[in-house]
Amino acid sequence: MTASPRTKILVVGSGWRFLSGISYYTCRLSNALAERYEVGAILMRRLLPARLYPGRERVGHSLADLRYAPSVRVFDGVDWWAVPSLVRAVRFLRSYQPDVLVLQWWTGAVLHSYLVLALAARSLGIRVVVEFHEVQDTGEARHAWAARYVRRCIRPLLERTDGVIVHSEFDRLAVRDSFDIGPVPMEIALHGPFDHHEVARRPGTPGVCRLLFFGTIRPYKGLEDLIEAFAGLGPGYHLTVVGETWEGWTQPGEMIVDSPVRDRITFVNRYVADAEVNDFFAAADVVVLPYRRSSASGPLHIAMSHGVPVVVTAVGGLVEAATDYSGTVFVAPASPAELARGIARAAGLCGRRHADPSSWDRTVDAYSRLLSALADGQALGGQALDGQALDGQDSTTSSNQTEPLLSPDLR
Repeated sequence: MTASPRTKILVVGSGWRFLSGISYYTCRLSNALAERYEVGAILMRRLLPARLYPGRERVGHSLADLRYAPSVRVFDGVDWWAVPSLVRAVRFLRSYQPDVLVLQWWTGAVLHSYLVLALAARSLGIRVVVEFHEVQDTGEARHAWAARYVRRCIRPLLERTDGVIVHSEFDRLAVRDSFDIGPVPMEIALHGPFDHHEVARRPGTPGVCRLLFFGTIRPYKGLEDLIEAFAGLGPGYHLTVVGETWEGWTQPGEMIVDSPVRDRITFVNRYVADAEVNDFFAAADVVVLPYRRSSASGPLHIAMSHGVPVVVTAVGGLVEAATDYSGTVFVAPASPAELARGIARAAGLCGRRHADPSSWDRTVDAYSRLLSALADGQALGGQALDGQALDGQDSTTSSNQTEPLLSPDLR
């Protein structure tokens, strides 16, 4: 295999029926890769029984405006019960005959399907690349049986993996710490922009700084820290919280109801359509992301594409994602007092558009480097490439300096 514009890449990731940030990412990545390569996509259509999905009320609703480029050939899609959809996906794989199969990893719900696709790909001499968005979804990881299932059953998949993509150095260390993936090449591909949401800014009430929290409401998001911090801010601030409650995490909503400044908080407790996403970000002066831990953040990239200041906790891969953004104010996690001070500092950054440092070209560059490494190494399935250790480093290097990789907030 040689990396060239004729290289065929087949991307596998979340479809539109169980809509999430990974759905958007899979589409944006496929379209970006299609600028240089021939690209197809297999979409995971029904991830699990709808009754088990936190957003079950909206499953199947048309909420996304984003579309795959006409040049991207799409198979939609694979259902969790496999037959006959997985058989058809394998048939699509064989007819498409890609050089590389790229699996977007974010949940154990797709593991059995990914293993079948990887086995089919390897039987045809197709390289397998896994792009890690997280080790395992935090909601799944809370269940011991789900954690054990992933830990045990991901091994056959990783043994057939020829290359790995992660979003940050933090993620690289976390993946190495969580999985003994062996001496396969790894590339860091920083998250590309979510600028498909970009619309013109909307002026607000003079003297009022409009704060926005956006994304699913989950225990690791730290929304309760923001609600507590906001109560201490003066009348020159208004907070809008937009997000769907997951994992039964109702504490932030209860805190909003009981807040002494409830009249200055707008709470939209649902997953909103793309047109509404545009409206909320266009009307925000500062986006606040008080995560207690995270790997990546879709709302962060939407905010940067709008050029608005962001207050974000210095955790996980968020530091690398936002360091070069002039509108960033970093604060420590789980500290409402520091969060309030950070919001005050960010208010001073309003009034000008901050340039988004992220780029899909840079993401595709990372893929190009990985494809070149695969072409040069001529190895399949986790074997050493010309004796090269993981990411060019000694494979015995300790990676205990980081905690396991946790959920990316890709919306």
